[in-house]
Amino acid sequence: MTGSTTTVAGAARNVTSVTSATSTVRDAVIDLLRQLGITSVFANPGSTELPMFRDFPADFRYVLGLQEAVVVGMADGFAQASRNASLVNLHSAAGVGNAMGNIFTAFKNRTPMIVTAGQQARSILPFDPFLSSTQATELAKPYVKWSIEPARAADVPLAIARAYYVAMQEPRGPVLVSIPVDDWDQPAERVAARAVSTEVRPDPVAIGRVGAALDACERPAFVIGGAVDRAGAWDDVVRLAETHNARVYVAPMSGRCGFPEDHRLFAGFLPAMREKIVGLLGGHDLILVLGAPAFTYHVEGAGPHVPEGATLYQLIDDPAIAAWTPVGASVVGNIRLGVLDLLARPAPRARPLPAPRQPRSHAEPTRLMSTAYVLQTLAEVRDAADIVVEEAPSARPVMQGYLPFTQSGTFYTMDSGGLGYGMPAAVGVALARPGSRVIALIGDGSSMYSIQAIWSAVQLKLPITFVILNNARYAALQDFAPEFGFAPSDPVQGTDLPGIDFVALAQGMGCEGTRVRDAARLRDALADGLRSQVPTLVEVEVA
Repeated sequence: MTGSTTTVAGAARNVTSVTSATSTVRDAVIDLLRQLGITSVFANPGSTELPMFRDFPADFRYVLGLQEAVVVGMADGFAQASRNASLVNLHSAAGVGNAMGNIFTAFKNRTPMIVTAGQQARSILPFDPFLSSTQATELAKPYVKWSIEPARAADVPLAIARAYYVAMQEPRGPVLVSIPVDDWDQPAERVAARAVSTEVRPDPVAIGRVGAALDACERPAFVIGGAVDRAGAWDDVVRLAETHNARVYVAPMSGRCGFPEDHRLFAGFLPAMREKIVGLLGGHDLILVLGAPAFTYHVEGAGPHVPEGATLYQLIDDPAIAAWTPVGASVVGNIRLGVLDLLARPAPRARPLPAPRQPRSHAEPTRLMSTAYVLQTLAEVRDAADIVVEEAPSARPVMQGYLPFTQSGTFYTMDSGGLGYGMPAAVGVALARPGSRVIALIGDGSSMYSIQAIWSAVQLKLPITFVILNNARYAALQDFAPEFGFAPSDPVQGTDLPGIDFVALAQGMGCEGTRVRDAARLRDALADGLRSQVPTLVEVEVA
């Protein structure tokens, strides 16, 4: 593999202004973060972090979340939308523990994130003090790429620098630095940010084999994953698909949109079930998976992983995924650089266009609205550039039919399947994309994992429209129960959610809210919410 020329975002800023003069750990860390373009701190405060924020610099922003999972979710959305690592500050073991669900999601989302965790003073660590983290570097594993508690206070700035470069190297992800409370006022040398290449160009010989196979095949299919949009390869993948007249599918459980869903070559979404994937890809003789696992499964399956007569190739930025991919040939490297190398090959012979995707039927209004009708109406009133952050698992298959995404960077969800990400991620995305309308499309059950994010949105005066799909149940579990032997009439314990008033919850945190039961009111309610310059909540009762 050969290295690219891409450098860490912000890493070369103001490098010449940095001197080797001794300062405090706090001053050295703040100076380094400023060079790296990280001036927002997502945090929920604790006692062992307080010295970090004494004399807080005027050019930094402290983004308060009311619970640690909310803090990490906000930082995740901010990092993805800004394309630079975010900084999270958590409180010792308790704070990291509360945040672990969304740290897991950040790991699966490949989100670059520096998590600093407070630790008790070094002088009392031998006595197992109150609020210490006994094995701080082990607590977040295996869902951080790297973790450290520096051996000396003077090593903290260098640890933060290394953490940043590790977080930004593909595959990106969260890292953790545990910092004893008495380190911040100790002397330390300032650290100059360095230009570090974070993207690796795939092996040209391996890419050549993929290109030759693609040129020779008759009926190619592309399967697109979240790494396409993360790598900024949206337009390049469109060109590659058009060059080969390849049908384009979205990989199972993809957390980003990577191809315009109104494009002539778009073929739909693959489910996380082996037999159904093989059935949908049947008839293709070459399958090129770009920026996704091949494949993510949710239930046990049997039989082949690809259709008979088909060959699979994969371009992926994660060598661990390449290692477990069960069939075919994998090439590891940056998605955009690999696609550009494929585009640089001589034009292939012309192929006929594949048959177009069958359109969905039009959803009609009913007394108790269907999710399809709600999302169809949202698609009609939403601008194509509006950003949707989704966490409504039972509604996702419906969304894929009735709420298309046609522009890069306009859709985010979690790759992990863990709940509690969507509402705070919408706050982070809105912070990173000022001037953009953000729509948080959330299920009623999902919202209760991190509804405190509404308070942060209100305090920050962000233009977010929270759309709550209220079916008074954990519908995803009820829908999934037959896969585990439940008869259609069998009750599924713990899945009913009656009696939650989302409008009242929003109003209690200072957010305007409205409830919609009547289909005739839906369009106006959504349009009003999308026009607001402050957070609003629209609760929609659905069948």
